[in-house]
Parts: sequence; structure tokens; C-alpha cells
Amino acid sequence: MPGENLSRDEARERAALLSVDGYEVSLDVRSAVGDTQGEGPRTFRSVTTLRFRCNEPGASSFADLVAPSVTAVSLNGRDLDPSEVFDGTRIALEDLAADNELVVDAQCAYSRTGEGLHRFVDPEDGEVYLYTQYEPADSRRVFANFEQPDLKAPFRFEVRAPEEWTVWSNGAGERADGVWRFAETKPISTYITCVVAGPYHYVTDSYERTLEDGTRLEIPLGALCRKGLAPHFDADDVFLITKQGLDFFHDHFDYPYPFGKYDQAFVPEYNLGAMENPGLVTFREEYIFRGKVTRASYEGRANTILHEMAHMWFGDLVTMEWWDDLWLKESFADFMGAFANVGATRFKDAWITFANRRKAWAYRADQLPSTHPVTADIRDLEDAKLNFDGITYAKGASALKQLVAYVGQDAFLEGARRYFKRHAYGNTRLGDLLSVLEETSGRDMAAWARSWLQTAGVNSLTPQVLLSAEGRIDELAVVQEAAESHPELRPHRVAVGLYRRTGEGSLERYARAEVDVDGPRTVVAELAGAEAPELVLVNDDDLTYCKTRFDDTSLATLREHLGSLTDPLARALCWSALWNMTRDALLPARDFIGLVLRFAGRESGIGVLQMLHAWAESALVHYVAPEWRETGGRLLGEGALRELREAAPGGEPQLAWARFFAAVASGEAELSLLRGLLDGSEKINGLEVDQELRWAFLSPLAAHGVADEAVLAAELARDDTASGKRHQVRCLAARPSAAVKAQAWAQVVESDALSNALVEATIAGFERSSQRELLAPYTEKYFAAIERVWAERSIQIGMDVVRGLFPSLMDSRDTLDATDAWLSAHEDAAPALRRLVLEARDDLSRALRGQACDAAAAR
Repeated sequence: MPGENLSRDEARERAALLSVDGYEVSLDVRSAVGDTQGEGPRTFRSVTTLRFRCNEPGASSFADLVAPSVTAVSLNGRDLDPSEVFDGTRIALEDLAADNELVVDAQCAYSRTGEGLHRFVDPEDGEVYLYTQYEPADSRRVFANFEQPDLKAPFRFEVRAPEEWTVWSNGAGERADGVWRFAETKPISTYITCVVAGPYHYVTDSYERTLEDGTRLEIPLGALCRKGLAPHFDADDVFLITKQGLDFFHDHFDYPYPFGKYDQAFVPEYNLGAMENPGLVTFREEYIFRGKVTRASYEGRANTILHEMAHMWFGDLVTMEWWDDLWLKESFADFMGAFANVGATRFKDAWITFANRRKAWAYRADQLPSTHPVTADIRDLEDAKLNFDGITYAKGASALKQLVAYVGQDAFLEGARRYFKRHAYGNTRLGDLLSVLEETSGRDMAAWARSWLQTAGVNSLTPQVLLSAEGRIDELAVVQEAAESHPELRPHRVAVGLYRRTGEGSLERYARAEVDVDGPRTVVAELAGAEAPELVLVNDDDLTYCKTRFDDTSLATLREHLGSLTDPLARALCWSALWNMTRDALLPARDFIGLVLRFAGRESGIGVLQMLHAWAESALVHYVAPEWRETGGRLLGEGALRELREAAPGGEPQLAWARFFAAVASGEAELSLLRGLLDGSEKINGLEVDQELRWAFLSPLAAHGVADEAVLAAELARDDTASGKRHQVRCLAARPSAAVKAQAWAQVVESDALSNALVEATIAGFERSSQRELLAPYTEKYFAAIERVWAERSIQIGMDVVRGLFPSLMDSRDTLDATDAWLSAHEDAAPALRRLVLEARDDLSRALRGQACDAAAAR
């Protein structure tokens, strides 16, 4: 990996020297089918013609290319010796002219890691499918280029493919004389170019709109997936969300969609949720649901569709200059996903999901030792890869939500409109956006940016209530605190809500005030004289980004009456605050589990319920005292089964509780019930055990030694698909056997034979919380292997291995010491690798603090 890195300084130097007029890229992927010829990786031919200018004739630079071999290179008509100018990652360019033409004929490798041009063979029918994925810098695995976001150019692609295939790219395409040729793109960055090829199932539609000037806008729509998934593909709903999103963004952005057609490809073995390639957005195919899922899954898919669509403007039309300002696209897209979901679709509770799920991601990331400002310091491409994180996405989106409260929605959207028109097809930095927001809002954006975008860490807000002798509020204040490592106290626009029980027993808000919290203590004068509250909710309505804390009275109220809170957003915010307290060792994990068992069954929001299930399982695995794990697991299993049996037949809560029951089932009776549900000898009224649920039930059976290799093979025969294979691989690695664990370890760490999806599945099966003794020998092996893995494997696989196999289940001081010893002995290791280990160490240290808190509660 180090040889493939590119530094910010190198990129800036090249951008100052060069400008690009255009690319012509010709790919021949007919080699994707049939037997591999010869030794080494399977390759395809890539011919790139790159026209560019140099403002210092005679200067030198380089082009990027990661390929097994280069057949020919010519610069301005001069043939260059590939062995002299190509080192495996770069092509040296000497004595440049004012106007230049570079032609590179290379043999590039198909990928099995989801980076570059990924090749997938469908086990169901043997069909081959291709797609590209580049962010942040993997287009150089497919064609020669200048791999940095600020050297934009128009692209023309042509692709030779097997006769029976269809090929898609960013522009509209047609086939003639055996070659697919695509319309030239607008000026775009290399990382958002795209090619998808294969026998995909393809559905079409159209979007039409009359613009304000009276012209008619028509956007051809397409949606595609593997043939094997076609029976499950609800393209109508995809198109519905797409059209609603296009309406919403045209209404608010006042800039017509600029990239012609709008295809959306659902592709196999995808590393990300989705990618915003203009005209050809790619998604992980798990967004096509093979079984029954809850409304939360459809909401999540809609959010992703709208997130990627927002990128057509924030990211594709206007692009950050370098990855430091990645937030200029990702924070905005994350914000716009929820904003448009609420404003345009049937998912009116999307801000609740944002508060409960997305912010949880941000809060965790912002407390890691690797936390960084939203505008980050990205030294190189390895830094960039790791900064697609909860801060760049969810914290940045939360800051924008706070910004909307600060400047007003109208000023915010008018600023966006001016930003698009002023910088269309260009590249920007932080100041470019702040300047238009200052124009539209009249506010000092520099101060806001310093606090919210240029400092790291999360503040906590706690209410202080002083009551008068008459039982009314004498003074209510909000106390703001920050971690010692990140002491910034930010300005917050917050709503403070007062709640009390009604005669019917519900817990409802009876007073609310908005206030600007600034500094360590802010008095909320508007609430003086109000009747004494049973619950004070700071950050009611979720206007800001903070950790909410409770005073003693409020916490006591939640312990007894959390399920009585009638407002779903307020309830979600309280759950989120309680989970943060658990992670911060302020609330014993067994108390959090008790709250879930007592009140989760009354939760009306299915997305919140599923989040509670995930948190409760995490509390059991990581935060309860080890001596209480067995008891906690039994209580969760019994509670989940009780809620499963009591849930309305056929409803979404029943499905959610069924999946949670499978996740925590461990006792003999529970496992016996799962076996009975699989073979039909047991029934739960209304529960349909479809294929996806069958695999969910088989996972704990495999982990507890009840489902052996023969059972799993039989299930794969029943579901002989790509999805079924991933499930089977996960279950095989989950079996409680030393030999099984050794085989799984070897397949992931000692071999590169598995694809990215099967690496992910194997790691998921390997790490089982019920198998700590079996996993104990791998702590030493992990630290002995990770530097080699990082050096030899692609960055994606390196990240998967280093994160996924860290011995987090060996939650003891010994593991913490072993981690510290590795960090001490490897101070010169790749910074990105050290960051991953430091993050894992922090999670482990937090778990140990949580366990100590939980143990103390039992004494």
C-alpha cells in the first residue's frame, strides 16, 4: 500500500503545474469471461489518451496507474520505454510541452476486493458481473490518470464487452460494431467516473419537469441488478423515491440536474453503501431485500438514494479541492438525505432516525483518539480513506442542522444556490461556502466555523434546576462541559423541554424554550416560574450536536416512566442519551439492559426499536461485568422471546424481535425453539420464516454447535445464491471448534483467495462473543500479523482485517497491555494502521471502564 500513496503536497504541486483538457478511455473486458490464460491475475486491456496543458514547459510530473504491466507509453508522439517510466504505480513524465498528449496502453487487473474494476462470478448461474468503485483513488487501477479531485476533465469512454452483455457508464451509451461508446461527460473528477458491465437485469423509467424558464427537463431513469435478484427487485419504489428526490432538489437548489441520464446500479460485493457517480450511481445490492424487512430498511434505502442524489450537486457539480474538505460533499449529503426524506417521501420520521442512529455513529467517532475536526488534516490518500467516518458524515451533518437553526433555512438554501452557480464544475474550499452563507445570512460564519468545523470533540449539556419553596422553577441553567483533550465549548442553539406526567400517566411536554447556550453555564430565563418538571430534556427537538445528560430527578423519572414519553423524537433522544451514559461508564450496563427489557416493547418507532436491540446486545457483549454476562444473556433471551410471542402477528415489531431473539439466544430451550422454527415443528403465530430469517436462526445454532457443516451445506443447497454463500461462510466460521477458527484465520490472514465479501463474512463468523476461550490464542497472532497484512493487501482488506480481528472480546488488562506494547514497538508503522489500532484500543479501554462501572453497581 505505501507505494500507492499520494500526498497532499504532491497533489497541490501537480495541480499548480497542470490542467486537463480531456480523457479518452478504451477498455476491453472480454477477458472477464472464460478461462484465465497463464499465470498471475486476470487482466483486461486499458488504453488511455490524456490531453493536458503544462504552464511551465520543460517541467516534469507524473500520471497515476496501478497495473500489473504497461505495454506502451507515448508522450507527445514520443514512444517511451515502459520499464523506464512506469514503477507499478506512477508513470514519469519528463520535459512536458505547453500542450501534451499522453497515451498509455496497459494490462490492468480485475479486482476481487471491491476496488477498481471488480469482477464477480454469480454462483447461482455462473454469470460474470463487473462494476467499478474508485473513491478515493482507485480509478488508477482501471486507466491512467491524474488521480486527485481538483484536476477535473471531460471523459469519453468506450468498452468492448462480450456480445450478450450491456455496458453502462456516466454518459448515455450505444453499441456499434461491437463497441459500446458513451457520450462525453461534463468536467468531473476521476473518482466519480464509472463503468458497469454484464448481463444485468435493467428497468427503465423517466422523470419530467417544466423549469421556471419554461423549458422541459427530461431525465431518463434506469435501475439494474443481477439477474438472480430480479424477482426481488422492487424498482417501482426505487423510481418513486428517485422522482420525489429530483422534485425536492429542483425545488430547493434552483439548478437543474446537470448530468443527463440517471441510472442506479445495485451491485454485488460492494464495500460501501453507495457511490455518487454522476449518471450512474452504484449501491450495494443488499438494498434489494430478499426477505421481509421492516419499514426502517426501506427508510434507510430511501435515505441512501437521496444522499447520493444530493451529491450530484454537493460533490459532483462542485467538488472539494482536496480530501481535507471531504465534508463539503459528505456532510451535506448526509444532512440532505434526512432533510429530503422528511420533505419529499413517506418517511416523515427520518430526523428521529438521524438523531438515534447517525448521531450515535458520530458520538463514538468523536470520542476516539483519532477524532478530528470536520474539516480534517488529510496528509495523503490513506488518511483520506479512513476519514469516511462518523465525523465527516454524521457530525458534519449535525453541524449543518445546527447551522440551519443558526442562520435560518431560507438563508441556508439560498447560500447553497449561490454556491452551485458560482462554482459549477469547479473545486472549492471551506471559505468558498462560508462566503456565500455570510452573504445570505448576514452572520459571521468564520466564528461559527471555528467552533463547529475546525475543532474536535463533543460537548455535554446537563440541566441544573433550582426550585422555590412553592415548588416552581427558581432557576434553570444548562451546564456545558468538554473533554480535557478537546476543551472547546461551542455555541449551541438548543430547545429545553419540561415534561411531567398527565392524569392518564403519559409523560408529556408542558413548556419549552429555545436558548443560545454559550460558555460553561447558561441560564434559561424563559422557564423561571414554571411548575417543577419531572424530566428536563436539554436539546429537545435535537437542534444541536451534543451529549445530553440528566439531573437526578430526570434520570429517576426515566427509570420508571421512559415508556410513557409520548413524543417519539423525545423518547429517541432519551434512549440515545442513556446509551451514551452507558458507554461513558455513568450508567451500569445491566441498568441499560433492564430499561430495554422493561420499555422497548412499548417503542412505536421500528428503527428506534432495532437500534435498541443493537445497543442491548453491545451492552451485553462489551459493557456488563463478565460475571453477569450469563445472567444478562439469559434475561435478554427470555425478554426477547416474551416480546416475540406478544407482538402482533405478522407485524414489523414481531420480525424485529425475532431477529433479536436469534442474536441473543443461547440456552438449550431457546436453541431448540430456533431449530423447531426451521424444521416446521414449532410455530409462532404470524411469523413467516423466509430464507433470510432462516439464516438468522442458523447463525446462533452454528455458533453453539447445534448446526454442523452438513446442516449448513443443506441450507446452501436450498439457497444456492451469492447471498446464501455469504451466509454459509459466516456460519461455517462461527462453529465452536479450534480447527474451524484456525481455518478461518488462515483464509483471511494468510491467503488472499477470498473476495472482499467473503473476507467480511468470515471475520463476522470468527468473532463470536460466546467463544472467548477459543479466540484467546489469536491475540498474539493478531499483533504479529497486522503490519505484514497492511503492507501486502489492499487498503480495504487491510482495514477489514485490522478492525475486524482486533481481540476486542479478550477484554482484559492483558489485551490492553499487549496493544500498548505493539504501539510502542511500532511507532514508525503506517499512520493509518496505527490509527486503526489506537481506535480499537480506545474501544477496549472504554469497555473495561464500563465493566468496572457495572461491577460496582452490583456491590
